[in-house]
Amino acid sequence: MPALVLGQLRRRPAAFAGLAVALFLAVATVTLFGSLFAAEVTAPAAARKAPAGPGLMVIAGAFGEIAVLVAFFVVVNALGFALRQQHRELALLRTVAATPRQVRRLVRGQVVATTLLAAGPGWAAGAFAARGFLAALQERGMAAPAVRVPGTPLPMLVALAAALLVGLAATAVAARRITRIPPAAALTAGSTEHGRTGVVRLLAGAGALTGGALLLRLAATRPADQLDKAGQAAMLASLVLLAAVALLGPLAARGLATVLGAPVRWAAPRSGWLADANLRGYAHRLSAAVVPVALLTGVSGTMSIMTSTAEQAVARALPGSAATVTSVTSATDVWLRQAELAMLVCFAAVSTVNTLVALTADRRREFALLRLVGATRRQLLRMLTAEAVLTTAVGVLLGAAVAAVASAAFSTAVTGSAAPAVPVAACGWIVAGAAALTVPGILGTGLRAITGPAAELAGGERG
Repeated sequence: MPALVLGQLRRRPAAFAGLAVALFLAVATVTLFGSLFAAEVTAPAAARKAPAGPGLMVIAGAFGEIAVLVAFFVVVNALGFALRQQHRELALLRTVAATPRQVRRLVRGQVVATTLLAAGPGWAAGAFAARGFLAALQERGMAAPAVRVPGTPLPMLVALAAALLVGLAATAVAARRITRIPPAAALTAGSTEHGRTGVVRLLAGAGALTGGALLLRLAATRPADQLDKAGQAAMLASLVLLAAVALLGPLAARGLATVLGAPVRWAAPRSGWLADANLRGYAHRLSAAVVPVALLTGVSGTMSIMTSTAEQAVARALPGSAATVTSVTSATDVWLRQAELAMLVCFAAVSTVNTLVALTADRRREFALLRLVGATRRQLLRMLTAEAVLTTAVGVLLGAAVAAVASAAFSTAVTGSAAPAVPVAACGWIVAGAAALTVPGILGTGLRAITGPAAELAGGERG
């Protein structure tokens, strides 16, 4: 088994690159916030009280909790594409009598090996970031000057354990498809599109929608003296709703693609029609592409709109709410939310780039077949451009919908109105950032995928 694990890693290093980066971020962030937690625990009792802010333990706990949740989402996504790249090898193992348990052991071995490879750089980055983050907190009065990051290896060991748990949990989710079907069917399953969304997935999506709705209600009904809790509930609601988008994505993405594809078909009758047909015909592939874009847009938009809404509430000095809202919009609190946003954007950006690159590279054989029936490279690039624009639009709309309902719940608690203050410039930059990750990622990978002899690629292995 170790030889098989290492052999796959050596033969397909690019397939595990996205997974390695996701695990690196997981180790680095948990090391960072674990070190802050350890700094507070080991500090003298007189130095634990910060002049301002919630304290290191609260900051580390809140940030670490969200980091682990988002890391699981990103690692599941990255591992899914790593398995997709080696689907044929795993299917062949099944046909020569490998049991589902043995395949899962192989995948677990790959995850453990990748985690161990990413652990060293992740520890170094997390320890360096912990010292910088603590210094920034001390400059803003959120940590006492005497607090220092201890030299104990415990945060690093906790980070490794957390990354391994996230990776192994992701294995149970991502390896399910290759191990639950008969061996003969596994050979062809990787090249076909699922016809329908499974009942279990639909039920899980409905449960996530229900949970998100309950969290939105909790956020909207917080009293004026619990606005920090309203913000936390709204942020958690946005993450739960984005999980629902991931589960129900094929249905939502296909509907939006049908609506948005009409103008594209009109503007580009040939390449636009083919791009629209590809997106609507492969709803699961489209869903996998738009979910990271929705994650990036939804999380960034929610935090930006919530901050703008709270600041506007202070400016208006609403009777009975100005004093409590001031704590939410203080310079230190705004800085903390910006730091949290930067962390989440890093995870979302990794997920977006990895997903789009893997999906586009996986279509090498499809592009070769189109070239054999007469399509030129320029026509394929125009088709990919139309697909990239549509993918960006669908992902941005789904993310914007999540951000809208989450920020509306927060605005209800802050101002009594469900209409939040939308920072147009900031939202414009969020959309531009999503497009900057999506369009070049698809076109760059597509340009590489359409090069080479078409006849050889059409008869070769996928990816």
